[in-house]
Amino acid sequence: MRPSDTIKRGPLRAPHRSLLRATGAIQSEDDWHKPFIAVANSFVQIIPGHAHLDQVGRRVRQAIRDAGGVPFEFNCIGVDDGIAMGHGGMKYSLPSREIIADSMETMLRAHCFDGVVCIPNCDKIVPGMMMGAARVNLPTLFVSGGPMAAGRNPSTGDVLDLTSVFEAVGAYSDGRVSESELDEIERHACPSCGSCSGMFTANSMNCLSEVLGLSLPGNGTILATDPARRALFLRAGEIIVRLVRHDLKPSDILTREAFENALVVDVAMGGSSNTLLHLLAIAREAGVPLSMEDLNPISDRTPHLCKLAPSGVHHMEDLHRAGGISAVLRSLGDLDDAIHRDCLTVSGLTLGEILDHASVDDEEVIRPVTHAYSEQGGLAVLYGNLAPEGCVVKSAGVSPAMMRFTGTAVVFESQEEALQGILTGGVKAGEVVVIRYEGPRGGPGMQEMLAPTSALAGRGLIDSVALITDGRFSGATRGGAIGHVSPEAAAGGPIAWVENGDRITIDIPARKIDLLVTEAELDRRRGDGKEPPLRESGGYLARYAAMVSSAAQGAVLSPAFISSGHGPH
Repeated sequence: MRPSDTIKRGPLRAPHRSLLRATGAIQSEDDWHKPFIAVANSFVQIIPGHAHLDQVGRRVRQAIRDAGGVPFEFNCIGVDDGIAMGHGGMKYSLPSREIIADSMETMLRAHCFDGVVCIPNCDKIVPGMMMGAARVNLPTLFVSGGPMAAGRNPSTGDVLDLTSVFEAVGAYSDGRVSESELDEIERHACPSCGSCSGMFTANSMNCLSEVLGLSLPGNGTILATDPARRALFLRAGEIIVRLVRHDLKPSDILTREAFENALVVDVAMGGSSNTLLHLLAIAREAGVPLSMEDLNPISDRTPHLCKLAPSGVHHMEDLHRAGGISAVLRSLGDLDDAIHRDCLTVSGLTLGEILDHASVDDEEVIRPVTHAYSEQGGLAVLYGNLAPEGCVVKSAGVSPAMMRFTGTAVVFESQEEALQGILTGGVKAGEVVVIRYEGPRGGPGMQEMLAPTSALAGRGLIDSVALITDGRFSGATRGGAIGHVSPEAAAGGPIAWVENGDRITIDIPARKIDLLVTEAELDRRRGDGKEPPLRESGGYLARYAAMVSSAAQGAVLSPAFISSGHGPH
């Protein structure tokens, strides 16, 4: 008995069958005996990573039909983080993840599908679909649209990506780049469809889908324009039918060991700091215990093997040429017990069998463990009196000069205020930019801070100024950028009580961050009765702010959160 039998078996379901016939999806009477497979497509024309997914959907549907299933496609929303960056639209990016997860649950359960192929590509869409798939627990396979190639400046020969454009804006504001030079960078940085070309959040999550076992080898690195990607789409359609017949579900794949594997590969690659936020949320839906505290022990014993943009010169095409994620696993396999080899994957192979068949074809792109960039991984969680519940830094993108840093606080109450301050010369070397009330509740929505960090880089301050926020950072961010400060300012966290001129010390190797103010002085400031700003009084963002949990818990929606009186003031 399959779930779809609920809507297609017996005389009482004649009305249901009549409606299904009207869709045109039932092409013969034999189709009633086949599995009904959903194709959850995130095709939207305004996101370059998704603009081609209508074609992908057609290929996957045909592959499902050829393999003996009946496909039904539906669409999920998507927010382009780059286009939403630097203005109020970014407040909707992280909250869109919850809408996508809820949409997946709604469509899959309302229509009694037997399995689902998910076609995501960019930032919040990948984890949103994973959350929904884990919640519903039907046989699931992910196949993304693929990354774009890096761009190239025809005048200088420089390799370009989205970070290049954001940083060029900062350089333009400082007079170091002309308007015509900025225009040339803009025109050539994003040359095709696909997710942005570095190890930013979208590509980090698509790569981790391989490690988690939800997608096929190559899913994270084969370029969107590479003909090899078409073969991946065809295999996805074939394999999902097999997964349904064998009833292999996310609960069989998304184990505690699978999430540990994902964290190992993530820190070895120096992935986006957003990945921890998303892995926490996906694990929660899967019923797997995972916390921020799990990251540091893994990072401490996992070497940093890859430096991809924005932390280095390599891009996704280089990683694929070097052997892709399977080759990263192969390199990590040289460490005892680094990878849980017995974890299942949708390919039918265990993760250990996949890495056994892989090879590293370029040791400059994927270094051996004996020649790692560092003995510790590329992500870290810092703790201290400024972040009692933790905060996250992409240490892979931090220069040696900023690994230990003490500076003077310059406080801004929003991202927009901070960006204006940076671009107009209001931030100097030796300072720590503090951006608060941008957390999940306070923003609301936990905006990304690519514009401020890129402005710092463009103005030549990336190695002399730190930035701390209860918001978060784009995967394209580099430098001493520390996000997800928890508790956030809107929840009364210590970041709410930082004042201009305070000294803040950061020690990434020691995993520490502290505000150099006495506890008595902090108590005095807390007694001032300052209320957080109320930025949204209606609509989805107000509902989100009332129900969202801390970034330390994955910034997930929880009905218990509002009922406990923890909603916004």
